[in-house]
Amino acid sequence: VLHSGKIAEMKTGEGKTLVATLPLYLNALAGRGAHLVTPNDYLSKVGLQLMGPVYQLLGLSAAVIQNSAGNPDRGSFLYDPEFPAEDDRFQNLRPITRQEAYQADITYGTNNEFGFDYLRDNMVLDKERQSQRELHYAIVDEVDNILIDEARTPLIISGEAQESSDYYRQFAQLVRGLRAGTDYEVNEKEKVATLTEEGIAAVEKKLGLENLYDPAHFEMLPYLDNALRGHALYHRDKDYIIRSNEVIIVDEFTGRLMEGRRYGEGLHQAIEAKEGVRVKKESMTLATITFQNFFRMYNKLAGMTGTAKTEEEEFQSIYNLDVVAIPTHLPTIRLDEEDVIYKDQSAKFGAVIDEINRAHEEGQPVLVGTVAIETSELVSRMLRRRGIPHEVLNAKNHEREATIIAQAGRPGAVTIATNMAGRGVDILLGGNYEGLARDQLRKDGVDLTGIPQLAWNHCLELLKNDQDPTETYNTRWAAVLKARWDETKQDQERVKAVGGLYVVGTERHEARRIDNQLRGRSGRLGDPGASRFFLSLEDDLVRRFGGDRVTGVMDRLGLEDDQPIKHNMISKAIENAQTRVEGHNFDIRKHVLKYDEVVNEQRETIYMQRRRLLNEPSLKPAIQEMITDEIDGAVQQHTATRLEEEWNPEDLLLALRTVFPFPQNFDPTQWQELDADAITGQAAEIAHQTYDKKEQEIDADMLRDAERQIMLRAVDHRWVRHLTDLDRLREGIGLQAIAQVDPLVAYKREAFAMYQELMNDIRSDIVTTIMTLQVQKAPTLPTPIARNIQTNRSDTSQPRTVRNTNNRPKRNAPCWCGSGKKYKVCHMRADAKQGGAPVREVA
Repeated sequence: VLHSGKIAEMKTGEGKTLVATLPLYLNALAGRGAHLVTPNDYLSKVGLQLMGPVYQLLGLSAAVIQNSAGNPDRGSFLYDPEFPAEDDRFQNLRPITRQEAYQADITYGTNNEFGFDYLRDNMVLDKERQSQRELHYAIVDEVDNILIDEARTPLIISGEAQESSDYYRQFAQLVRGLRAGTDYEVNEKEKVATLTEEGIAAVEKKLGLENLYDPAHFEMLPYLDNALRGHALYHRDKDYIIRSNEVIIVDEFTGRLMEGRRYGEGLHQAIEAKEGVRVKKESMTLATITFQNFFRMYNKLAGMTGTAKTEEEEFQSIYNLDVVAIPTHLPTIRLDEEDVIYKDQSAKFGAVIDEINRAHEEGQPVLVGTVAIETSELVSRMLRRRGIPHEVLNAKNHEREATIIAQAGRPGAVTIATNMAGRGVDILLGGNYEGLARDQLRKDGVDLTGIPQLAWNHCLELLKNDQDPTETYNTRWAAVLKARWDETKQDQERVKAVGGLYVVGTERHEARRIDNQLRGRSGRLGDPGASRFFLSLEDDLVRRFGGDRVTGVMDRLGLEDDQPIKHNMISKAIENAQTRVEGHNFDIRKHVLKYDEVVNEQRETIYMQRRRLLNEPSLKPAIQEMITDEIDGAVQQHTATRLEEEWNPEDLLLALRTVFPFPQNFDPTQWQELDADAITGQAAEIAHQTYDKKEQEIDADMLRDAERQIMLRAVDHRWVRHLTDLDRLREGIGLQAIAQVDPLVAYKREAFAMYQELMNDIRSDIVTTIMTLQVQKAPTLPTPIARNIQTNRSDTSQPRTVRNTNNRPKRNAPCWCGSGKKYKVCHMRADAKQGGAPVREVA
């Protein structure tokens, strides 16, 4: 299934980690690399440590890439059984460079790291600094989380742009005084908040404006819109948290903190202003890609998860991936009980605590699933008041939480998990004996790095075969391992006797798949278990989809607030609501993808050109062609739309002089007798002579290097601005619907026109910069600095620098006067007569 490029739906504990080694090995034999993609660093690191010995015995190298705060080399490791790690958490992992990690036959890593490395590779100025090989084959673990839940969140590499506007704080304060339902209306399903007529009047009064939507005030409208969205739709401890005076996004599907991620288009700054923390500078996108488009670039893609069938249509339509359900090794005997629904949240949580307490007293382990961090903290406070010991997982520390969740099956354990914190780690009934042994050995001061991995693994095999490892290994660590094994085996029987792991859901998620994942933590490998969801009419999902109907039923039955309804009809109604939400979210993802495909086509073309620039031995033929095209463009612009007797050769000469240094004594009147092609030919011949002369003045190798750098920087500079322009186009394109025009069609048309202009601007920048290069002797540096400078040239060679001495803006750049017009239609002609643009002195 995985080798043929499909998704394998395998339930918890059925061996996904082990099974993945087979297709990874097979596809790695081609020598083109194979990737295993995980949702977090902990799972990728542990996955390699577990399976590394297998790859080693098969003669393949295996590596892992980890998030390393902007320095990829610091987070790259190769599996090496001989490497003596100082930290037992990194046992057998030898530090290497990111490039070496990708050269390994098999590479483990997170979806974020693989995606960011792709973007970084397409920003380098030297091909030797690229890390990734081709995207040959990948298996995506927890594929539903990565390819569906995170599909709408693009990867973005950004740089700081302008200072944040004062409008953020001004409007954050203003919207606090607006009344929900009166001044603005909220559509939670669409994530939209809109001002009513009363709200518009209130805003106009507070700002002292006659008409808020007058064109003169258009600049402030996006700030007002973001302030209202941040105030009405994004809630602290649910959608984000405040930590160290920063707003950190909470993943709505996994509950984990999305460090470093920011809401786009000014929304993040609006929330920062709302919370009174420092409003960071607005950012400029340098490179971006969605997971949808990144993973579709792999030659062959496969996936694994415990829950994929409910999203089969999306996997097929967007990724062309079929889903195959793998039967369980043993029948599932978990009891999934009917939902119970209460009138309000207070009654619901009271019942949840009572149920947890009952199970805890019987020695049954309980896993409590919550949708939001604030809910998990509420349940935790209520449990503390009842004196019930428990652990809370909010997906803040994957490694610590994996350790805790592994012990969630111990007798009487109570574990609260926000969404699927700790996902990817099995819950063993009775506890995880290996983890308990490691914890005890650390407390006893035993150096785990000194224990041979093969000896440890041999002990595990002996225990599973009911043999005493201390007879073979007369060591402290073997004795502890044996003691913990015996203890957990006894506890396992106790837990099975009281019904196994009990999963308590405090709210239904929008996606059935997330609920199924929570339920699936219980009843692994034929173990007993149970699950039940506790709901209230105040839950978001119930309130938005059919809460009024259920309220009517409860009122007619005359039920008290703390009396629940248990009926199959209610569970069916909830599932129908979830199906509608899933369909709605699928439509949104498809809609987003249609827009992103426009950008993706342009990105692939630009990146393909960049790779050609990096790999071509000589770019001279391409530059010569660009010179001719640039001259032809200028000639066509000045002659194509004018009658021959009306066009002015002087204007054409001025335009050409912004491209390259045209001879001062040239008489342009001779062009009146020539057609456009002849003029282009003559001007191009002069330009090529100038270029050839420049090659003689500047060392040919030096010129080739300079040309490569100039071309790459021109592409990068214009591409970054183009991404910003596309974002702005996307923000306003919805208005086309008012004119009965399909916004997507309009977006494609406008984006294509912008792309053509982008290519012209890149060509213009390259030609103008290269044709105005001059050789100057490098200035003498002060001695203290000169001692710290190293050069790759011999002491006897003449140092030279390549410098652009033309102080005029390029033809398509904004004019220096600040008019906002392009230079070629503003001051270009006047400057050419006067010898250049004015140089402004800065005090």
